[in-house]
Amino acid sequence: MKFKALQTIENNGQYDNHIVERDLVALQAGEVWVKVDYSSLNYKDALSASGNKGVTRVFPHTPGIDAAGTIFASASEEWKEGEDVLITGFDLGMNTDGGFAEYVKVPSAWLLKRPEGLTARESMIYGTAGFTAALSVQALVKHGITPPHGTIAVSGASGGVGAIAVAILAKLGYTVAAISTKESARDFLLSLGASEVIARAELEDQSGKPILKPRFAAAVDTVGGLVLSTLLRSTKYGGAVTACGMVNGGDIPITVFPFILKGITLFGIDSVELPLEKRPQVWNALSAEWKPDNLDMLASEISLDELPASIERILKGQMKGRAIVRL
Repeated sequence: MKFKALQTIENNGQYDNHIVERDLVALQAGEVWVKVDYSSLNYKDALSASGNKGVTRVFPHTPGIDAAGTIFASASEEWKEGEDVLITGFDLGMNTDGGFAEYVKVPSAWLLKRPEGLTARESMIYGTAGFTAALSVQALVKHGITPPHGTIAVSGASGGVGAIAVAILAKLGYTVAAISTKESARDFLLSLGASEVIARAELEDQSGKPILKPRFAAAVDTVGGLVLSTLLRSTKYGGAVTACGMVNGGDIPITVFPFILKGITLFGIDSVELPLEKRPQVWNALSAEWKPDNLDMLASEISLDELPASIERILKGQMKGRAIVRL
């Protein structure tokens, strides 16, 4: 049985993306075949599709770290044909052929039953980005940060994780300051529920001061580097900052003073290897009380044929919100 897939092919050190026909029997990863309805485009997918060996070691390869669809066939007693499932994280789309294909084959331990409150399309508007955003919000909520505490800053707010974090926090009644380099994204971020939009340059303090004037009750950081340092130094006493990205650099120019003088907590957020048993609670929240009223605004829909051009856009930092792939 043949199916269509995007495949990244290496040729003399160059990496090209083509839509190809593959055979179902060529899929080797696990014991459950899933007919994919939707996937989503993440920055990690673009890295894989451009030959980044830190993400994908062996080519040809099909990227796509997210997939939502229906079980087509199963050699596992846990899963039956016709069940609606989603897959995010683990090794999907990294060194296992991923969701930019009409079919995937995965280990049963990677599968999660799709909550009834989410369509396949909606689950991929979230995807890994939304799941990461929700884990960040969950960390702040568990830390005891409530709306009356004050403004929550979200960096990289026009990107996938940031935009969804803004929307979820606004849905929960928080005052949100969206931080972005893109002036063109201002109206988009305000429509998601941000109370203000701050240029990222304002959050790149190079004064060397170990502590800055308190400005935020907490923050969701998606970019790292100097922005993360500035947020940590600008957070009010007892506040918390979550960190899930490093496009602004992997080093944090920081002293211990925000931690030992202001009691700031830094949460590292990982959505890839998070144990399966901890995932349903977050996805159930995303399907119900955390689900933004304007969820559809967060995404544009593309076909498999349009995917290569979108990969180029996300690598150039030209993507706003999320791109979901209709298989």
